[in-house]
Amino acid sequence: MLELLWLIPAFPLLGFLVLMLAGSRLSRTEVACVGAGSVGLSAVVTLVVGLSFMAAPPAGARFTQTLWVWLDVAGFRPAFAFYLDALSLTMIFVVTFVGFLIHLYSVEYMMEEEEGYSRFFAYMNLFVCAMLTLLLADNLMLLLLGWEGVGLCSYLLIGFFYKEEANGQAASKAFIVTRVGDTAMLMALFLLFAELGTLDIQELLQRAGQQFQPGSGLATAVALLLLGGAVGKSAQLPLQTWLPDAMAGPTPVSALIHAATMVTAGVYLIARTHVLFALAPAVLTLVAVIGTLTLLMAGFAALVQYDIKRVLAYSTISQIGYMFLALGVGAWSAALFHFMIHAFFKALLFLGAGAVIMCLHHEQDMYRMGGLRRLMPFTFWCFLIGSGALAAIPVVTAGFYSKDLIIWNAYNSEIGGVWLWAGAFAGAFLTSIYTFRMVFLTFYRDATEWVKKLMPIQQPGPCVHIPLGVLAVLSVAAGVIELPHTMGKLALFTGFLNTALPAYHGAHASYGTELLFELLAAAASLGGIYLVWVLVMGRPGVMQRIAALPWASDLERLWLSGWGFDRLYDTLFVQPYLWCARVNKDDFIDGGYRAVAFVTEMLHFVATLTQTGAVRWYATGIAVGAVLTVGLVILL
Repeated sequence: MLELLWLIPAFPLLGFLVLMLAGSRLSRTEVACVGAGSVGLSAVVTLVVGLSFMAAPPAGARFTQTLWVWLDVAGFRPAFAFYLDALSLTMIFVVTFVGFLIHLYSVEYMMEEEEGYSRFFAYMNLFVCAMLTLLLADNLMLLLLGWEGVGLCSYLLIGFFYKEEANGQAASKAFIVTRVGDTAMLMALFLLFAELGTLDIQELLQRAGQQFQPGSGLATAVALLLLGGAVGKSAQLPLQTWLPDAMAGPTPVSALIHAATMVTAGVYLIARTHVLFALAPAVLTLVAVIGTLTLLMAGFAALVQYDIKRVLAYSTISQIGYMFLALGVGAWSAALFHFMIHAFFKALLFLGAGAVIMCLHHEQDMYRMGGLRRLMPFTFWCFLIGSGALAAIPVVTAGFYSKDLIIWNAYNSEIGGVWLWAGAFAGAFLTSIYTFRMVFLTFYRDATEWVKKLMPIQQPGPCVHIPLGVLAVLSVAAGVIELPHTMGKLALFTGFLNTALPAYHGAHASYGTELLFELLAAAASLGGIYLVWVLVMGRPGVMQRIAALPWASDLERLWLSGWGFDRLYDTLFVQPYLWCARVNKDDFIDGGYRAVAFVTEMLHFVATLTQTGAVRWYATGIAVGAVLTVGLVILL
């Protein structure tokens, strides 16, 4: 069954081709069947291949399928080949299954759009295909193809409603900002090929371990450049500014970008090239520091957002920061476990938010919502489960087990210890606050006048409710695969990932100490929820007094703007570039081209003077030309 591996990215690609070539001639039902069905078939094949892989693992617990040789130039022969191991299998499982649920949800969510229905599903199919290609790539050149593919699709989908200028600007911003990281990654690929002579990932990692000295300048440079690519795609400091604006796209697009594609590409890149990062300990430490700073920065920014989708956007930046923290301390399986759990509850939250937005006539301001707990009960309970998983409510949610594992590994790490733990712990407290502030504002307060005007609220259909229900179950039940860790045993997920990634080697502590830190993590989660309940629901006057403080409005503006990074980059880069463009619009290079055009125009003008219509002059010209030609031949 492993030979079916190529079908996993092939089905979404086929769906894209059908919709692009014949989408305008298909009915909406047919478009939905092709768009969602192609990703559904990919998920089925993933399940078949995954069960076959785990039941009878191939030699070395890895499988390579070569389809054809892509290029053959001077001994450089990158193949169009797919590589399957525990890491890539975990990633493609999430992408296909969560991607299918998002596509199913989109069938109903996008139905009210008057145009672009087939175009939307075509872009979504291509997005999934590009991500799967990235994850299954056997070499870095094929990985780069998928990497650039998800960048292109993010541009197309973020700017899907292209008639609004703001959407086009958000799409361009995402494309340009991530291009900074992509350039760094491309430089890393050039450097790796120049030094190691191959882009085949497994062979490259083997040669790097033999030829690169740990901590050497070359190893550090390569790891830094790869980190630049990862930071751009995964929206980490300092290239995180594109992700909040990416909310301009339709809500299913936001769910797909945040939960299953795009932002997790950087996490995968670091995990896949872990040998290179292990050879550069300083860069690995930098990964942990960037993750910690990012999760705190995004957590504070989320506290003051009023757009429900922007709260979730900053939440994604923060949760990816947790994954970077885990990668930086060498807790590879913990990072991937949180990636999987995060995909479940973040897709659930975005789709739940989309259901609310759809039923409130595309209203996204949480301060205009309220009272939806009774008006949309199924959506409320699903959203509450997703929020509980994001806030890591202990015992009952999967998010508690994945986040607690990262916090505990950060404490046991050799590079940061207490400081990294303190950052992760504070981030968990902030997460609880901004998550349940969103819940209380949206669902628990009294209904606003806007909501009352829309009563009775039209309930979403089964294409919305089914994905919400499935993701809600996964957001609770998926934590069981890591449950033995809480009892001091090797968990199922960690044991599976350890066949592809190194085991975590942190300091050992007693079970009692670990239990104490689990209780502290639980206290952070529950304490944040209690605090925001008191401030938002119990004593709203306290919030008003805090808002009246002299420094409160300035701090709110700072956090609302994402710590002012957009203004900073506009001052440092955008405005100087535009000034140079204006000053240099008549540069000497353009002058040279204009001169060539002018000479061409003059020659054309001279040539037109000979077109008089007098046949005698034409005959005379031919005769003179013939004499001159013969004369030149005789003389030369």
